[in-house]
Amino acid sequence: MSFCLVSPKLSPTGPIPGSPTTSDPLHGSFRSSLNRAYAEEAERRAQRLFDDVELARLLSVPRAPVRQVPRARDIFVNRNLRMAGVELIGFDMDYTLAIYHMRRLEQLAYDMTLAKLVSERGYPAVVGQLQYDHHFVMRGLAVDKANGNLLKMDRFGYVGRAWHGLRPLEREMWKKLYRNQRVKLKDPRFAWIDTLFALPEAWLFTGIIELLESLGQRVDYGKLYDDIRDAIDTVHRDNSLKREVRKDLGRYVFQDPELGPALHKLRSGGKRLFLLTNSAWDYTDAVMRYLLDGQVAEYPSWRNYFDYIVTLAAKPAFFSEQRPFLELETAGPGEEARVVGEATHLERGTVYQGGNLVQFEQQTGHAGECVLYVGDHIYGDILKSKKSSLWRTCMVVQEIEDEITYTDGQRERIERLSEVELARERLDDKVAHHKGQLNTLDRKLERGDVEAEETQRMEEERRKLKVELDKLRWALREATDIADTLECEVEEGFNPYWGLLFKEGHENSRFGEQVERYACLYTSRVSNFLHESPMQYYRSPRDLMPHEMAGSWTAKLSLVGSEGPPKGDP
Repeated sequence: MSFCLVSPKLSPTGPIPGSPTTSDPLHGSFRSSLNRAYAEEAERRAQRLFDDVELARLLSVPRAPVRQVPRARDIFVNRNLRMAGVELIGFDMDYTLAIYHMRRLEQLAYDMTLAKLVSERGYPAVVGQLQYDHHFVMRGLAVDKANGNLLKMDRFGYVGRAWHGLRPLEREMWKKLYRNQRVKLKDPRFAWIDTLFALPEAWLFTGIIELLESLGQRVDYGKLYDDIRDAIDTVHRDNSLKREVRKDLGRYVFQDPELGPALHKLRSGGKRLFLLTNSAWDYTDAVMRYLLDGQVAEYPSWRNYFDYIVTLAAKPAFFSEQRPFLELETAGPGEEARVVGEATHLERGTVYQGGNLVQFEQQTGHAGECVLYVGDHIYGDILKSKKSSLWRTCMVVQEIEDEITYTDGQRERIERLSEVELARERLDDKVAHHKGQLNTLDRKLERGDVEAEETQRMEEERRKLKVELDKLRWALREATDIADTLECEVEEGFNPYWGLLFKEGHENSRFGEQVERYACLYTSRVSNFLHESPMQYYRSPRDLMPHEMAGSWTAKLSLVGSEGPPKGDP
């Protein structure tokens, strides 16, 4: 005779039977007495450490005062990084070492591209009269080439804002196209506006659609985008844009007096530096002379800062393809370099073009986590290097300074918004609780199995709960409306069309999520390293899951993050 054992009822207070805390663990680990002895000794050592009077005195002495810099100039940390372990630091040039005057460069690129569309692509002359709106575009948007829309997404790929031409997309169309699907940027239907150089193309796309459709013309959105993309590529590829910039570098490029000292400080800390740029030698030389020559007495020429100089690197192909390094013979300022031949090794003082990651690591003797690369392009500089190597990464996002400065000025409004949102959360819980109580009373009254006196008491309690529920529901609607209004004001005060760069609604924006995922560090400019030690240990806050934020003790295991690889796959 056999018996079928019945599982015991679950306890309302205890753990599920079979957990590691019960006598018959089914999962978890077994802790031996040997391990426990080590742990108990470690606890005694910790107590001796904290009881050390001299150590306590040393830790209580404040550090020597350092120069205070605005919070917007901080270096922000996604993954712990020990600069003491970094031997080689590389830099992109455009929008990294060289910070451009965005509005002037965008306008120049816009004007030159628009002229090509009219003169070479056959667009009507009226298109050439379009005026560029700097406020309408920002980094981190996506172009829907199939439907002619410009989108902003949150970290989950959910479309929070969409514009067709220069008008918000009608809500019904927005729901039809994007409500039930996630935008996958790998789909050729979409184009990712991920660099500052790409902002004019986003405006041209929306501006031309708005103009031509207002004139009753049908627009082939995919062809329009491809024409714009090709025209902008031509402006960059034939160097016509950079020739104009070189004519007046002071108009288009900011000089940062702290850049030279920052690079010098890194070198003085034992770091070797390299330049890895997609720009050609003649343009690179002109810009770098303007930025660095004469800044620090120890460096007569900008080239003295760098152990290796690589131009026309063709990133992101540099990180994934096997193009050879070509040695260049450089001439005077502003003159093009001549290719001598394929380089068999890399040495200080010589300029190269092309190249690849594998050969670079082999010939410099530096690889993996001892290399830190600093760039502004989330795909070409940060994501691709992180995917192809173990290099550490730092992303330059110059817009951080604007966003932090702006939100600091909105502090009181943001604090009030936070108070209202917390109140809304409490109100939501109270509404749910009162509805549950009312449902319970209704079921009891419907059964009719209670005495008259008890029925009268329950009816009175029911009336009281309904009054309270009506009050709570009103307050919830009011708090929701207030919160939505304040949030809209804060976001649209930064950008009336797209809101904050790093946020979309209550979530990080797609752009913010990629910065967090792939950049070990991020900051607004390279010269921010001047205010940190070359041996700095950059510590990130530890990621907490909701159950840890709710009080789980695993949240206390470590207050700082890890030095591990990026979070997940793209």
